[in-house]
Amino acid sequence: MPPSVIETENLRKVYRDVVAVDSLTLSVEQGEVFGFLGPNGAGKTTTVKMLLGLVRPSGGRASLLGYKPGEPRAMAQVGFLPEHFHYHPWLTANDFLDFHGRLYGIPDSERRQRIPTLLERVGLGGRGGSRLSEFSKGMTQRIGLAQALLSQPAVVFLDEPTSGLDPLGRRQVRDLIRDLRSEGVTVFLNSHLLSEVESTCDRVAIMRRGRVVGLGTIDELTGMQLEVDVRASGLNDDLRVALAAFGRITFSKGDRLTIQAGDESVLPGIAAVLVNGGAQLYSLTPRRLSLEDLFVRLVEGDTA
Repeated sequence: MPPSVIETENLRKVYRDVVAVDSLTLSVEQGEVFGFLGPNGAGKTTTVKMLLGLVRPSGGRASLLGYKPGEPRAMAQVGFLPEHFHYHPWLTANDFLDFHGRLYGIPDSERRQRIPTLLERVGLGGRGGSRLSEFSKGMTQRIGLAQALLSQPAVVFLDEPTSGLDPLGRRQVRDLIRDLRSEGVTVFLNSHLLSEVESTCDRVAIMRRGRVVGLGTIDELTGMQLEVDVRASGLNDDLRVALAAFGRITFSKGDRLTIQAGDESVLPGIAAVLVNGGAQLYSLTPRRLSLEDLFVRLVEGDTA
């Protein structure tokens, strides 16, 4: 298996006059949990479809497990849980997984062993004989996860895997993703639940209008943004100008202002400017941005 399980270089997709994905370059390593984030219409689903060979790129290149997307030798090692799926409601859970196992070419004896183990793993133990039409949305999500893991894939694409699950179900999915990582499986995760992404992903990419506007580990991305909340009396225009030397002032009203700074080394300087300028300093509070704060800023276009 190549070191980079997923690679794209200047990947591009245009639908008539709409650029869905523009100059996408990224690399995902073996055993990595990679979060792919962005608002609706950012190009996430189009990217996944190109990586799976379901959509032809307009330009650039992509590889999956060292092969061209859609290549049978790659797809035999891929699991996929789409966000919107429609399964055969008349099938039982056992029949459904057995059908997909036969499509993968899994021998009968292996299917008989693997299916009940998978059902147990996704929280559906004992429900193998139930029809899919009897399943709730959360249970349907779980059977979809079982289907995605049936072939013991090297890479799994999960599109909103916790949709419809209760808090216990979401925790089980988080644990499952961590288990997959420990087994060396690469997980490409698309989720709107940023708390889930923060707790499970090694790295994330944030998309906006078809382009990556943030890429790195959670610490790298959020650590780049330090905000300092200042509360002091006697703030005037001269002090605000002096404080702007430490970073961009993103909020200022009355005796409060917020400075977007690089790191905590600016704190003594901010305090000295305030005190020497005649202000009375009541509080100076550094605050790291959460992934949600950063996400909102980036997708709204504030990339400063």
